[in-house]
Amino acid sequence: MKKFVVLVRKKEAGEAEAALKDMIKKLDTAARKGIIKKNAAARKKSRMQRFYNSLKAAQ
Repeated sequence: MKKFVVLVRKKEAGEAEAALKDMIKKLDTAARKGIIKKNAAARKKSRMQRFYNSLKAAQ
C-alpha cells in the first residue's frame, strides 16, 4: 500500500495502476485466508481506488 501511495503522490499513473492491481490482489488473498476481514479489505480497496481516481482526474 505504501508503494502505491508514493507513486500516486509522484503522479506516476502507469506505475500506480500496476501497484493498485497488485495491492488489490494481495488484499483479496489476505481476506480469503482470514488475515484481515472481508469488509476491511473492501474498505481499503475502495479508499485506494478513490485516491487513484483523484490522480486520474487531476490529469
